[in-house]
Amino acid sequence: MERSDLREYATDAIKFWEPWRIVYNLALAAVVIIYFARAYPFSKTTITVDFCLGLFLLAVVANVAYCAAYIVDIFAQASGFREVWQRYRKMLFVIGTLFAAIITRFIAMGMFPGNR
Repeated sequence: MERSDLREYATDAIKFWEPWRIVYNLALAAVVIIYFARAYPFSKTTITVDFCLGLFLLAVVANVAYCAAYIVDIFAQASGFREVWQRYRKMLFVIGTLFAAIITRFIAMGMFPGNR
C-alpha cells in the first residue's frame, strides 16, 4: 500500500465516520437521559461535581471506543473488498452504536438506582 492510498483511505474514513459521531453521542445521551428520568426525583440527588466528572470521563471513553471503527474501516478499504465495504459499512455503525447503547444502559442503571 502506498502512502497516497493510506491518505485516501483515511480521508474517506473521516468523511464517513465523523458526521455519524454526532448520532452516536446523541443515542448514548438519550439512554442516560431516559434512565435519569425514570429514576426521577431520586436521580437529581446523584448530581454532584464528582458525578459530572465521571460522566464526562465515560463520554470520552465512549468516543475513544468509537475510534475503533477507523481501524476496521481503513483495513477494509485497503482490501480487495473496498467497494463492497463502502456500501455496507453503515452496518458497522449501527451494530457498534447498539453495542455502546447496551453498555451505556447498564452503566446508567447503576448510576441511577431505582431503574432495576
